[in-house]
Amino acid sequence: MSFVVSARKYRPARFEDVVGQGHVSQTLKKALQTDHLAHAFLFTGPRGVGKTTCARILAKVLNCQNVTASFEPCGVCDSCQAFDKNASFNIMELDAASNNSVDHIRALVEQVRFQPQQGKYKVFIIDEVHMLSQSAFNAFLKTLEEPPPYAIFILATTEKHKIIPTILSRCQIFDFKRIQIKDMVAHLQNICGQEGIAAEKEALHIIAQKADGALRDALSIFDRIVSFSGKKITYEDVITNLNVLDYDYYFRFADALLTEDLPKVLLIFNEVLRNGFDGDLFINGLAEHLRNLLVCKDAETLHLLEVSDSLKERYGQQAAIAPASFLLTALNLCNDCDINYKMARNKPLHVETYLIKMCFIGRAVKLASSPQPVAAADGAEKKTADGRGADGRQPIVGSPPSAVGSQQSTVKEDRGQDKEARMAEYEKQNREAAKIADEAEAVDSEVGETEVLIESDDYEDGGTDATLIDPDFQKEIEEEMDEAEEQMEVNEPSSVFEKTPPDPAVISPKISLRKPISGSLTTFQSLDSLDAEVARAESNDHNRQAAKLTAEDLKRAWSSYIESSDKDSVRTILKGAEISIEGEQVLAVVGSALAESAIRQESSLMEFLREQMHAPRLALQIRLDPTRSNAAPAKPKKMTDSEKYWGMKTLNPLVDEVRKRFDLKLENE
Repeated sequence: MSFVVSARKYRPARFEDVVGQGHVSQTLKKALQTDHLAHAFLFTGPRGVGKTTCARILAKVLNCQNVTASFEPCGVCDSCQAFDKNASFNIMELDAASNNSVDHIRALVEQVRFQPQQGKYKVFIIDEVHMLSQSAFNAFLKTLEEPPPYAIFILATTEKHKIIPTILSRCQIFDFKRIQIKDMVAHLQNICGQEGIAAEKEALHIIAQKADGALRDALSIFDRIVSFSGKKITYEDVITNLNVLDYDYYFRFADALLTEDLPKVLLIFNEVLRNGFDGDLFINGLAEHLRNLLVCKDAETLHLLEVSDSLKERYGQQAAIAPASFLLTALNLCNDCDINYKMARNKPLHVETYLIKMCFIGRAVKLASSPQPVAAADGAEKKTADGRGADGRQPIVGSPPSAVGSQQSTVKEDRGQDKEARMAEYEKQNREAAKIADEAEAVDSEVGETEVLIESDDYEDGGTDATLIDPDFQKEIEEEMDEAEEQMEVNEPSSVFEKTPPDPAVISPKISLRKPISGSLTTFQSLDSLDAEVARAESNDHNRQAAKLTAEDLKRAWSSYIESSDKDSVRTILKGAEISIEGEQVLAVVGSALAESAIRQESSLMEFLREQMHAPRLALQIRLDPTRSNAAPAKPKKMTDSEKYWGMKTLNPLVDEVRKRFDLKLENE
């Protein structure tokens, strides 16, 4: 076969031909010019960026007999020609990936002892040096630190972090960088010119992007595309062979998102899936497209866009109509979709959900930036969602005329609500008002000293705080009740007692005080005194309840819990505990810390006892008493035959007579 791949055919032979590594080439040339050449070099960087190529060029220059003025190899001398034919004895190249043992390094060190046959230097190139074993590195240390003056080592690696620090400290390190897309495109165009191939610049850009900074990969892709399309490389041929999604999809998709055209968004994504592309590939490509649009919005960041000039212009046109807030939000959604993609069971639906969210980003931004509703007018009380005011109080049904008007408008606005809910709320208000009336009657019976008759006329004439129910409001309530086909008798009270209201509640017009309160308002008990009396009554009830608790009730409930427990260990521990009761305090005495811990872990024990003994405040105290330990008694010592005989003899002396009469002896005698 006469065909040679482009990576070998167009491999640089001079420093000036190296693509994208000008900083390395310039440094090596200056070192040759000033004769400041190190004895060991380490070339590190990604794959396919020219590390081994620069090492070979440097080795070739060191032994070139006719170095040019720019310190490039001449290529015509005996040393250069021998190197080109791989017949040079002064340059040795070792692949550390397959020669990584101590024996291989020892053989290399043996070669260092011999001086070069021709030329000034003996160069050793070790590729993929990070593959050497720990023992091989150690065997190489001494030679690398103090080599002969004619020996130069050039090490190349893609993973510098795997090399031991003692090797790194003995080398002059050169970091190779990824090759820029524009440099690779220019190199590919140069090759196309030499090969007579017509190639679209957009197609070469796609090849360079797919290579990810490695020129060797770009040349391999280029050879594959040439084999497919012949002497003409088009953009369509490249994206078809490389399985790359056309950027036209992303431009169409971005237009659909900006216009909130949801059907078009879903159709484009479905077309992408039919063409054999995965959802994560589309999402990553869309994120890259949105990033490019964001970059194009500022002239200072325009150079970050590594695309052709025609495509850069198209990006600029779409970026002009895309708000930055939209692009940032869409980028965030793309990132979330990519993170959660692996965990999704239905991956197409997962992607479609995020695409739908992107489609309506504009509406969400408008909703967030829209002004809030105007607050209520001055003097109007703010209402919460449950109908309470800003101070947490519910409005009283009988309200002043100024408040009645607002209540009537509220009722009219709520006519469209569910009638059953309204009736339920109305009945709830009746129950609360009845409760207040009962409390007022109880207070009346306790006061019992002076009584005063409170009449509605006195409230109206005296200007007190009591209020009347508005007739229009009452009429609307009756209409609502008629519509619900429920007859309810509503009696409008003459007044509502109010001085220090016991609880902010709604007083229904259906309730009337069954007994007038007579006396003086100043002699009426305050809410604090009522609370104190109620607290004393509750305390007395608890004391009476605690006095009724007996040890028999406790033992009965304790035994019931033991029978209901399904754990043998718990039942044993509870049976062994000594229990007693004093007031509402249950005392359990156990003999070990293990038993104490087991009882404390039985969280359902106290709930069971409180329920069985009807004592909600029942508490448990566990006391540890080591003397009550349930340790098993020591087993009796096993008796010997002699001990058994003497025991029998003690119980019955005739046993010894039997032994003597029959002349019997024990086995061990």
